[in-house]
Amino acid sequence: MSGVRKRSVTIRGHRTSFSLEDPFHEIIASIATSRGVTLAGLVAEIDAARDRNSNLSSALRIYALDWVRNSAHPPATF
Repeated sequence: MSGVRKRSVTIRGHRTSFSLEDPFHEIIASIATSRGVTLAGLVAEIDAARDRNSNLSSALRIYALDWVRNSAHPPATF
């Protein structure tokens, strides 16, 4: 089992850190690559959209989970 690792990025000109397990970090990095944005850019988007009662690490995990869920079950087209 992978442990939690603390990582740092610069978003909107400020250094910030978050703690994620390796699998979550790999998903977030993969999402950034597939969207053609930097990891810091994606983290900034998620940070800007998150509920201020939630911490950044949790918001990143939820974003990754939602991405995986939506990829596994794409919406039906009619």
